[in-house]
Amino acid sequence: MSAPEILDHFPAGSPRGSWPAEERAAELRSQGQPVTVVMDLPSDRFLVVRESGERS
Repeated sequence: MSAPEILDHFPAGSPRGSWPAEERAAELRSQGQPVTVVMDLPSDRFLVVRESGERS
């Protein structure tokens, strides 16, 4: 399993929570990119990552 490609990141402590990451993901999806938002606990960030298409 390879590491996900991180396209953008946002601090989890933002007053708007995950909204900035979700808005960026929506923008990328509208451009045809398969992306999702995940929470990275060690770095306390929301990450916008490219979906690999692999499911476990």
